[in-house]
Amino acid sequence: MGNDTQRFRMTKLRRTANAVIGGFIKYGLGPSDMRLLTTRGNRSGFLRTTPVSIVENERGRFLVAPYGEVGWVHNIRKDGFATLRHGGWIEMISVHEATPEQAAPVLRDYLQHPRAAVVGPYFETPLDAPPERFAGEAHRHPVFEIVRSTTIRL
Repeated sequence: MGNDTQRFRMTKLRRTANAVIGGFIKYGLGPSDMRLLTTRGNRSGFLRTTPVSIVENERGRFLVAPYGEVGWVHNIRKDGFATLRHGGWIEMISVHEATPEQAAPVLRDYLQHPRAAVVGPYFETPLDAPPERFAGEAHRHPVFEIVRSTTIRL
């Protein structure tokens, strides 16, 4: 990791912010690309929920782990499925992890968004770099393609 790249730490402030953002998303408020991702803990078996952004482009729909291999990444790798919630809609999804070549343009798209102000410091590749430069970020920021989904109304 470069010296100027930040390392993710879960703090009380971040937990509080996630809870507030999660509350808005639960009731359908907030950015349209935000969802509540729920996975089953790979060791505990308990359900874990965290706010995430969805990248949607001509290649498909993707989940990006901007902070690296955090809990939800381990959980979704183990199960290959999760749920996404926004307001009164729940989407049951199946995913597969993208290769570095598949992840590169998705990571670049992920950072071509106002969210880059928050997550940009966790990336080594400059935000304006060509997509192929982002392949080197894939091992630090896993990307999962949503390959199947079913949406239901609560």
